[in-house]
Amino acid sequence: MRFGQRLLGCWLLLVSACSIGVLHVRGYAQATLPAGLTDREFWQLIVSASEPDGAFEDENYVSNELGYQRTMERLQQTVAPGGVFIGVGPEQNFHYLAAVRPSITFVVDIRRQNAIQHLMYKALFELATDRVDFVGRLFSRPRPADLVADADVDAIFRAYGDTAPDERLFAATLRSIGQVLMEGHGFPLDDRDRSTLAKVFAAFRDAGPKIMYVFRGTTEPHPTYAAMMSAKDESGRNWSFLASSERFEYVRATQRQNLVVPVVGDFAGPKALKAIGEFLRSRNARVNLFYVSNVEPYLFSARRADAFYDNLLSIPFDDQALFVRAFFGSTTRECSALRPTIRTPVISSVRAVLDAHRRAALTTQCDLVKLSQ
Repeated sequence: MRFGQRLLGCWLLLVSACSIGVLHVRGYAQATLPAGLTDREFWQLIVSASEPDGAFEDENYVSNELGYQRTMERLQQTVAPGGVFIGVGPEQNFHYLAAVRPSITFVVDIRRQNAIQHLMYKALFELATDRVDFVGRLFSRPRPADLVADADVDAIFRAYGDTAPDERLFAATLRSIGQVLMEGHGFPLDDRDRSTLAKVFAAFRDAGPKIMYVFRGTTEPHPTYAAMMSAKDESGRNWSFLASSERFEYVRATQRQNLVVPVVGDFAGPKALKAIGEFLRSRNARVNLFYVSNVEPYLFSARRADAFYDNLLSIPFDDQALFVRAFFGSTTRECSALRPTIRTPVISSVRAVLDAHRRAALTTQCDLVKLSQ
């Protein structure tokens, strides 16, 4: 009898150990990520991980990846909630955040302007009464009287598209954004940061919902902000963070908990990604989704891709972690025989990419095309 009890006990122990092991592989069993960061922790994390301001050829006020919705259902079905999400660029990160529900999000971009723009968004999420008010404040447009909180996103952008900007609303909201960030949270924005904040906010006022990736001095037909928010997948589902009150409120809650952390950093730089990796390792947390946009082709062109993938080796990844990336014109020209999908994000395994890097088999952006689907 005692032998049977011991056998049962061992079996239970084995099952328990296997269960813990499976969860640990997925990255969340022993993670000690906080439910929220204090204002001091949030700002210190930005400062400690950030690199000096860098340059990019475009302003990047908004994304131009209109096909993002085509990957969302796959991601939601594949990426477990509660992991860590790393992204790049402006508002498109909120779509992914709302879909995969990470415990914490890092947005790493070479431009400090992008970090300031994310702080602007953070303040607007906190100021707005609902997503309709959020859109009005973002574009400095007064709220149409008949636009209710749960209005369809298409109706929201139709209404605001016909509304002129209000200078008094712009000035009042800009002042409130500064108060939220500097007085409410105590973030020490300097004169340059405040000037950048005013510049970015004014761009949204000037262009309104028709603002594009590049909206000054170009004739290239980038999608507008309104088009990005209204995009639907093949089944007619809208995956934008403004598609519903529920999605908006989820992103707003993470912002209020200081869990969307903008970091200034070069993917191939010496500090940012390594610092994020150190923060996550100290808390037994793992990244399960990394949205890299089209940064990698730029790194291959500059012969700095190896530095980026070396940096990734310092980040704790879930075994099932995924990259989401996009390809544009340079990939079309260089990898035309592979017929890459353009402007529509594609997915690949982080493990497969890093294994190829270790084997020195990742030498051109065309190798990325082969690994992506």
